[in-house]
Amino acid sequence: MNAPAGAAKPPAIKLKTRKPTGIVPWPLLLIEGEEGAGKTYSAAQFSSSERIGQMYWIDLDEGSADEYAAIEGANYLIIEHDGTYRDILEQVEAVHAEARRAAAAGEPPVVLTIDSGSALWRMLTNWTYERGRRTRKNRALLQEDPDAAYDIGRNLWNDALERWNRIVYLLRTLPGISIVLARGKQVSATDDNGQPIQNKSEWKVSAQKDLGFDSTCWVRMKRNADPQIIKVRSLRMRVEQKKPLTLRDFSIEDLVFNRLGCSVESQPRIMPALSGDLVQPWLTRIAELKDKDALGALWRSVPDPANRFSREEIATVRAAAEQRAAELDNPRSEMGEGPLTDADKLRAAAKRKAAEQDADAEQ
Repeated sequence: MNAPAGAAKPPAIKLKTRKPTGIVPWPLLLIEGEEGAGKTYSAAQFSSSERIGQMYWIDLDEGSADEYAAIEGANYLIIEHDGTYRDILEQVEAVHAEARRAAAAGEPPVVLTIDSGSALWRMLTNWTYERGRRTRKNRALLQEDPDAAYDIGRNLWNDALERWNRIVYLLRTLPGISIVLARGKQVSATDDNGQPIQNKSEWKVSAQKDLGFDSTCWVRMKRNADPQIIKVRSLRMRVEQKKPLTLRDFSIEDLVFNRLGCSVESQPRIMPALSGDLVQPWLTRIAELKDKDALGALWRSVPDPANRFSREEIATVRAAAEQRAAELDNPRSEMGEGPLTDADKLRAAAKRKAAEQDADAEQ
């Protein structure tokens, strides 16, 4: 349809394209399998390779990082964390930044090993169940029967999945090599309703179910068998459906540099984070801010035409900033989730009253 006479024409949208590079990107390796099959050993051994830069190791409830440093030539740094999701995420972000610096300087690739993805997903699962227990409905139910089965809302699982995906996105876009170790074992098969299927078993990776799809190369290790590649995203290797590729003399160095064809020219996968609208990245940023002055500056910057916000989006972002500022004045409980308890409210009120008295005394 033609625009009405005198109406301003919308700006022409420019096509944005680029030529493909053909360069093999750095991989995200999933190495899963039975206990004692050599998963951790293979990662520690890889740290001795002269073709990589610094390896960083995040030990999550496995406790083997110090011991495996005794392997000849092993050279990795253990990342210290306090066990909370926020601290773990910040350390992954720090490694991501260091890998980006090393790549820009032309240095060998940084390697990040997480041992294990199973422990990370178990932590998020436990967090979800604990939040589920704290809902008003479930608290009432458990007061009557502490052993009662209770439902966990989909929104709580979505929160856990969002936290998982934030870390996986950093691993997939790392300007270096990411390695996620995980537990895997044969278990009873289940139907769509979660009920066991008689006389049927299946292999189960103990992690979030999409980890295999998100990985570049998926390796399975068993105690009494040669390692197998279950899936690989590569033009140099092919794994046929239901026919894993067996590797008799397996090493991560051979897999990455010889079979996958990575080199110093490799680069991270170019994958902008997908978002349904312009608002969500701003909401995530607001939720992480802890300084009211920064929130105020962000609130004032929202209407800038460069942000391309509609009137409704401006209102949404500003409302989130105002709510976050109120939360900073009246902080939540230690877990950072759920409604404030009466004790929390009393403590917050006492702090505000003390601050007002101090201000009056200074005047």
